[in-house]
Amino acid sequence: MQKPERAIILSAGQGSRLLPLTEQMPKCLIDISGRSMLEWQLQGLAAVGLRETVVVTGFRADLVEEALRRITPAGLRVRTLFNPFYKLADNLASCWMVREEFKGGCLLINGDTLFEAEIARRLVASPAAPITVAIDRKPRYDSDDMKVETAGDRLRAIGKTLAAEQVTGESIGFLRFDADGAACFVDEIERTMRTAEGPGLWYLSAIHKLAKAGTDVRTALIEGLQWGELDFQADLVRARALTAGWLGNNDVSGAQAAALIA
Repeated sequence: MQKPERAIILSAGQGSRLLPLTEQMPKCLIDISGRSMLEWQLQGLAAVGLRETVVVTGFRADLVEEALRRITPAGLRVRTLFNPFYKLADNLASCWMVREEFKGGCLLINGDTLFEAEIARRLVASPAAPITVAIDRKPRYDSDDMKVETAGDRLRAIGKTLAAEQVTGESIGFLRFDADGAACFVDEIERTMRTAEGPGLWYLSAIHKLAKAGTDVRTALIEGLQWGELDFQADLVRARALTAGWLGNNDVSGAQAAALIA
């Protein structure tokens, strides 16, 4: 399978659950141990040899574009595409806005997913499949987790409302598409955006539909690797502990970071 050369980062939202921090600054630019979420993501993508990243912007797009002029790693081309409907629609609509960028295959990353570079390497190196969803496992899951049901490495279902007995892991918000998988995904979001509820859905609802319809959607287990998401104030504390460990900050040990993330 050809290695993807492009990533799409969905960073259009404001991050209202982090107010007042996000009153004038998008969530992707909040400081996390001296770097923004977006800079951590770009550094991780550059570390695995990606050549291009498309950042979907919305709230305070001007600040994101200004930041990119300072934080883009050498050798990585970064473009922005503006979603003018970010206040009215969820991230399925952001994917629809940039659907042409999926052609040929790519990586897709939630704008609030923090990951160590090894996760990107593992996803890129996973066995060939139309769509691959990076997943983790933990002892218990809460209502906000994007839970998955799997059979072996095959995805059977994905969503926040899966019954407890179904759940075998959670999506971390990081996917890989080959050319055929990208085409299937774009077709599905085209269909969904023509429905009344489409603009208000998460893009993972399209992945769920594809898996249920028989599309070969696989999973890549990243258990034991470090990642986090940024939705609430407590998540920011965990993210700063995690990244301080990556930077070798002696004030936060690896054990402390792991305890905060758990």
